[in-house]
Amino acid sequence: MVKFIHFRNPVSTEIEETLKNIPKCPGVCFFIDIINSTDIKYKTRLWEWGKKLNNTFNFISFLNDLPDNVVKGIGDELMLYIPDSDLKAKSAYNNYLSLIEEIYATIDNIKNYPIPDVFLSCKVGIHYCTEVYNITFFEGANDYYGRDIDLAARLMSKAKANRIVLSEPFHAKIQNDLLVHDISREDTCLKHLSGKYIEDFKGVPHPTEYRIIDV
Repeated sequence: MVKFIHFRNPVSTEIEETLKNIPKCPGVCFFIDIINSTDIKYKTRLWEWGKKLNNTFNFISFLNDLPDNVVKGIGDELMLYIPDSDLKAKSAYNNYLSLIEEIYATIDNIKNYPIPDVFLSCKVGIHYCTEVYNITFFEGANDYYGRDIDLAARLMSKAKANRIVLSEPFHAKIQNDLLVHDISREDTCLKHLSGKYIEDFKGVPHPTEYRIIDV
């Protein structure tokens, strides 16, 4: 459960003791961004670009299955966080493999929809997090903070239209699901997975390993 952090005394030791006792909340963080959503607002009118945004958000069907995990929206980018305990309790997507399969299928359906000019393209960055805390600094809001949230956001710099960027820790979780359920990579979207890339992201003190899937 989210912990509201609000102490008026800036030198309070109580806040330090509170934060020291906040447990880590491991899980999956991913960002979904709609491509060219700013550009289209300059080139078309509200009823044109608004319709496409509506269509795109409605077509991302797993958002309807994960309403409690949509943490925030910034413009046309969404952040979702699914704690491990939540993921295991889901009925539709209860492991890491099923989650990436659903994300891939959604982007594929948008890209290859038979009627043109109905949707806007999306890009996704996804990371398995261990250094995350379920805290908020605003009463009544649910949020997550930690260095792995920042890293998940950094992955978006390597994404583009119809691309999923996944960190190596998330890839390891998918690998384990394949083994546990005895599923061949060739029978999943991982048959399109790239080799490993290594990047030095701003503010991250060590190289980050990641892979991509172009839909």
